[in-house]
Amino acid sequence: MTTQDLDKPRLLLVDDDETFCNVLQAALEKRNYEVIVANDLKQGIALAEQYLPEYAVIDLRIGYSSGLELVKKLVSLDDNTQIVMLTGFASIATAVEAIKLGATHYLTKPANADEIVEAFRKDEGDSSVSISESPISIKRLEWEHLQKVLMQHDNNISAAARAMNMHRRTLQRKLDKKPVKE
Repeated sequence: MTTQDLDKPRLLLVDDDETFCNVLQAALEKRNYEVIVANDLKQGIALAEQYLPEYAVIDLRIGYSSGLELVKKLVSLDDNTQIVMLTGFASIATAVEAIKLGATHYLTKPANADEIVEAFRKDEGDSSVSISESPISIKRLEWEHLQKVLMQHDNNISAAARAMNMHRRTLQRKLDKKPVKE
């Protein structure tokens, strides 16, 4: 580590998509961050404990693990860590949980490095965010409900499926699909 690296804020990036990590790492390094990358939850926790990052970008779904566990761990290590939860599987339930656990912001993919850096700077809510004119679709409501029940059962697919009187594989298939737009 050079003297110049000591001036850079340390950022932990955890996502199971290695290509995405490589691209985002390069972009964040150009913005003067020292980026440490992990591609699974266990490695992410180990790097968090070892390096105590000032910033973190955590994918919600890391393989079959929940990035929410890492948010909780990061906050327990240092509650000043600025955390952006990043996901292609956005839902109201996971957004609420991420913020309650200590994430600074919640962004949906695709998000670029500038949006992520801007999210680190936002420490207050924005009351000017537009409110949708149309109600949420039935398919989106189903997605949100599945996410809520899954969260209530600590991301245990079998337990959530039982709670909804649904076969586990059916729930798994529904969860593997990308969420529908509003």
